[in-house]
Amino acid sequence: MRVLVTGGAGYVGSVTVAELVRAGHDVAVYDNLSTGHAAALPAGVPLTVGELGDAERLDAAFRAGPFDAVMHFAGLIAVGESMAEPGRYFQNNVADTITLVNAALCHGVRRFVFSSSAAVYGVPETAPIPEDHPIRPINVYGETKAMVERILAWYGSQAGLASVCLRYFNAAGATEDLGEAHDPETHLIPLVLQVPLGRRPAVRLFGTDYETPDGTCVRDYIHVSDLAQAHVLALERCHGGWRAYNLGNGRGFSNREVIEAARRVTGHPIPVEEAPRRPGDPPVLVAAAERARRELGWEPRVTSLDAIVESAWRWHRAHPDGYPPVEG
Repeated sequence: MRVLVTGGAGYVGSVTVAELVRAGHDVAVYDNLSTGHAAALPAGVPLTVGELGDAERLDAAFRAGPFDAVMHFAGLIAVGESMAEPGRYFQNNVADTITLVNAALCHGVRRFVFSSSAAVYGVPETAPIPEDHPIRPINVYGETKAMVERILAWYGSQAGLASVCLRYFNAAGATEDLGEAHDPETHLIPLVLQVPLGRRPAVRLFGTDYETPDGTCVRDYIHVSDLAQAHVLALERCHGGWRAYNLGNGRGFSNREVIEAARRVTGHPIPVEEAPRRPGDPPVLVAAAERARRELGWEPRVTSLDAIVESAWRWHRAHPDGYPPVEG
């Protein structure tokens, strides 16, 4: 298929682009490079630099097709930031996504794979969380993802758009060539690894009084290459209606357990500074991902926390300054 990938120069997007290319798909990327990196793209993949809400720029990108499908990664993702800047998140993640969907339909594209999030569930009633759990986000980021999911369902019933919403739990790890390079960084594993890299003296631990075994948040970590594989499988499944899938390993690790894994992998003591809870952080998020296994034929391959952390550690040691700039 011919696929337009928005946000394809970002962390999960770039790994998925590489996986799509390996699977024989013809890929083009649309990205504003605010958090993405042109150097993360495979050689020969065309890049259009533009804003998601720029209807004219999007129209030009689609006219360079034709395309069979859109994969949409171009969202703002920081929970804490979303609570401080709700307008920015609703604009980019919801309003600008509507602009993208309208452009896709205008150009005859009827397949849409959406990068959603476990944040749509809010504070779960059960763990692991199934896809039919109530949608009750407790932060602006999760609300934007839930809104887009509902919008896509309406576009499906009223405009014939087939869509798949992939609800990530915690994306983590790296491939040999591609890893996580955000500025500023907000995700736990790369933040922890900045300590042994000499980039910060300690890691801040937000919240130690949750109702969890050690008082810290529990999350389900899924390797980025397994997420990419799920996107390729979802593209093949995306041929009618609306469907949502959880993507996780089905096992939760606390923030303290992640820090301990990083200590084992790096051999560094990694000092900790305890800090108050951040607004919008649920205590526990663990996936029930049987639907993706059953319907997509998806099976995570990197399931050990130490293996996930080790893959990230290898990449960060090899790329201490992230990606190099691309000339021109």
